[in-house]
Formats: sequence, C-alpha cells, structure tokens
Amino acid sequence: MSARIALLLMLALAATPAAALDLLTGTVRKAAETGEVVIGYRTHSVPFSFEERGAPVGYAIDLCREIVEDIASATGRNVRIRTEPVTSADRFDALTAGRIDLECGSTTTNAERRKRVAFSPVTYFSATKLLVKRDSGIRALRDLAGKRVVVTAGTTNEAALRTMLAKAKVSAEILVAKDHDESFAMVRDGRADAFATDDVLLYGLKAAAGAEGAAFTVLPEKLSFEPYAIAFRKDDPALAALVTATFQRLAESRELRWTYDKWFLKRLPNGERLDIPMSDELRTSFSVLGLQD
Repeated sequence: MSARIALLLMLALAATPAAALDLLTGTVRKAAETGEVVIGYRTHSVPFSFEERGAPVGYAIDLCREIVEDIASATGRNVRIRTEPVTSADRFDALTAGRIDLECGSTTTNAERRKRVAFSPVTYFSATKLLVKRDSGIRALRDLAGKRVVVTAGTTNEAALRTMLAKAKVSAEILVAKDHDESFAMVRDGRADAFATDDVLLYGLKAAAGAEGAAFTVLPEKLSFEPYAIAFRKDDPALAALVTATFQRLAESRELRWTYDKWFLKRLPNGERLDIPMSDELRTSFSVLGLQD
C-alpha cells in the first residue's frame, strides 16, 4: 500500500470516528485518544530547532507541525501540540519511552539508529566540520595534533572525528560537552581549540552569535556525511505512511521548498542570514517526493 493510499484510507475512516478508532494504531491512535502529539525539540540547533522568546521554532519544527496537521485530519479531531525539550543524549530514550512522539531537531539518520527508531524522508544533508577561532592557526584536521577538540554528547560527530584522526595519525584530546551551546562556549573561552559538529549547526551558532561570530571560521574539510530526518517510534506503519504522505504533499505543493527558503535563505528571527542554497543532493531527494523545479 502506498503512503498516499494509506493516508486516504485513514481520512475515510475518520468520517466515522467510533469505528475508525478501533482500526487506528500507534501514535495516530494515541493522538485520537488524547487529542495531543508531543514534539521533542532542541533548544540550540539553529535553524532546525531552537527557542525564540521561549517558544520552539525552526525548519524541523515547521515540518513537524505539518505532520501533526495531517494526524489531525486522519483522526477527525483537533490535535494540540505539546513541546518538550530534548538533548542529543536523551532524544531517542524520550521517543522509545513515549515521552515524545516526534523528534524535531538536527538528527542524523543512519543504519545503526534505524535499529532503534524510524525516520522520515531526508530533510537536509550536512557534514561534520571543524569550527575554530580565525587566529588559531588551525587550517585542517592535521593541525589538531596536541590540541583539544570538543564534541556534543550523543552525536555522531565523535565517532567521525575519532575515525578521521586515526586515519590521519593525529593525536588530539577529545572533550565532550552537554549541548552545542556549551561546545561553542568552550572554543570561545579557550577551553577547547576546535568544535566538531555538523557544518550547518556551526553556521547557525556563528549567526546566532551576531558580531562575535566573525571571530570564528568553519573549516572546509568534510569529516563525515550527515543526512537529517525527523525521528519517531519504530514499528508504527500508520505513522510512517502518514509522515511520508505529508512530505509528498509538501513537495508537490512546493511548500517544502518554501519552508527550506524561509530558514536557510531568509532572515532568521535574530536578523541574521545563513544564506545556504539547497544542495543538489537535497533537491534530488525532494524531487523524488514530487517537488518540481
């Protein structure tokens, strides 16, 4: 059964709520019963998921709101969104334990993680890179010998960094911070010489720092390839079909492109711009879903 047909079936079932509830499963059924979907968000993952005036906003948040809108349509009732902050270290535990229903942040999808949770179609392609102070003298991975490099707990970047350091036979001390803000602060304060994480998050941190961001640079060398996606619980075919159908709807209506432009090309709430055009890889991925140039 295609995702589109599955969504149409759920919409038809929603016309008779009492009968439909018995047929719905997983997160969609939970939403029908409680009238609520819980979104897990990251507080400092600009522009994917971050706080603005105390409320979560961002590219991933907008996409998750569209998913919840389709859940509401499928269940035939109003579904409110409740938000819960999560960290890179506890986001998957929050999903599997049922504390959140959708994880809407800057999360890499890979084979190892798919053993534990499910993912939406790819939302962004990133790469692990290094952020350093412009006057640090560090220009590439090979310059990290004897230096301190910070990574954020629970991310894929630590393994990528260790692999590349081993291949290059470079000895560096790896430090672990609790979140991206702390990692960035450690470089800013001199407690670390470099910060290794996904390049788009580094650009976001620089932008969020305003004028102070000019003191830092993101090195061009790519240490890994990181495809992002929205995470949700495994073994939930109804939700998986609905999520795919949501992305197809957004692609065919071009809202997927408009949402990208809103967060990567236009001004962020703090007035800064990332100015990151859509990559060829992401454009191809979206075209498979139905996006037309």
